[in-house]
Amino acid sequence: MGNTPTIHNAALLGQIAPAVVMPGDPLRAAYLAENYLRDPTLHSNLRGIPVYTGTYRGAPVSVMASGMGAGSMGIYSHELFWDYRVERIVRAGTAGGLSPALSLRDVVLGVSCSTDSGFAAQFELPGVFAPCCSFSLASAADRIGREKGLSIRGGMLFSGAAFHYTDS
Repeated sequence: MGNTPTIHNAALLGQIAPAVVMPGDPLRAAYLAENYLRDPTLHSNLRGIPVYTGTYRGAPVSVMASGMGAGSMGIYSHELFWDYRVERIVRAGTAGGLSPALSLRDVVLGVSCSTDSGFAAQFELPGVFAPCCSFSLASAADRIGREKGLSIRGGMLFSGAAFHYTDS
């Protein structure tokens, strides 16, 4: 591929950090970059999906929106891992909850995520693929959140291919 961008991302090789934080919402990506990164630089904004790179506590970090849904996240994460050689992606965003134990504004630390989407079928994986984060990352996130007084709830996540709103 050389030093050229993908068709979905105008950032050049080397402009995206090994660690990427990915909220779905492009405005949330801009907010995170502008409020948490030192000297953020916008490297791409194709299709309204911004890609910023700066530093956080001296380490290079990028922030990139993923858009909505497994398909969009799949395209962008695939390109980040394979074309830009990113080492890790941390998804940050909002979600609905199905557990009555959850309260509004609880922080849910997802250790794995299942889906009813057919996205993983292209990789010919048997069964249902539920990727999970590393224990060290989950432990550190839990510890830091609790130190900051946040209500942390850990567990498995589910990402559905369809939206379903109900009053029940």
